[in-house]
Amino acid sequence: MALPLSVLLVSLLLLIAVPDIYATFHHGVHHAVGSRAHHRIVLPKHHRPKFKPGPWKQAHATFYEGGPGSFGGACGYDDVVREGYGLDSTAAVSNVLFNNGQACGACYEIKCINSPQFCKRGQQSLFVTATNQCPPNYYQSSDNGGWCNEPREHFDLAEPAFLKIAEYRGGIVPVQYRRVPCKKQGGIRFTITGNPYFNQVAVWNVGGAGDVVSLQVKGNKKLKWTPMKRSWGQKWETNAMLVGESLTFRVRASDGRYSTSWHIAPKNWQFGQTFEGKNFK
Repeated sequence: MALPLSVLLVSLLLLIAVPDIYATFHHGVHHAVGSRAHHRIVLPKHHRPKFKPGPWKQAHATFYEGGPGSFGGACGYDDVVREGYGLDSTAAVSNVLFNNGQACGACYEIKCINSPQFCKRGQQSLFVTATNQCPPNYYQSSDNGGWCNEPREHFDLAEPAFLKIAEYRGGIVPVQYRRVPCKKQGGIRFTITGNPYFNQVAVWNVGGAGDVVSLQVKGNKKLKWTPMKRSWGQKWETNAMLVGESLTFRVRASDGRYSTSWHIAPKNWQFGQTFEGKNFK
């Protein structure tokens, strides 16, 4: 028996509408799932929060004299004034803090405490960068001349820095200190020295945590991501062939954050040149 014309028309309309309804429903489900998947993808793989001040600790401080070049020896900074650290904000740190050169570039807030006779009244906090090592003196007791012997945490400040918080005649004063973020002008600097068969890169003006725990370099052609080895302080070396390639550097700080400076050295870079990359905030 033939169906009435009105029933046939309703059936045809349903056949047309159902695919659209299904497509709409499927798109909605796909969009929701896709949004979640996209959200996972865009999260930075190595996301870390910005470096924040650490806890206060106890230590002592002394001072030493010298020219700009003498304040960066063990860290590899050639001239702390030219490189922006300044004579009034640098410190040599004891072995416990120096940590085989890893502390180079770390920033500290220091206050003179518990010495009314030698701490300057109304003294503000002193902010310094670790730019050198205070070597131990095992011929003297750690409480009588061997100030930088293990396990003491000690700051041997540049004289201009010491005089901001204490009297010259104090000699050695008790302090409290904490790690703080490094605030730098401009980007991280990479100074390349060496020869075609041996490359050394000095890393300086690092913001955020300030200290560098690893450095990688990459070229634009043959050179893949290549780890560089710490030579001393913040000087890093590799035997990889870098000449003729534009160079990208990836810095990792002690707080786990990365900074990648893409192709900052052009293909025709020369030894002795300095290049500016992306800094930590």
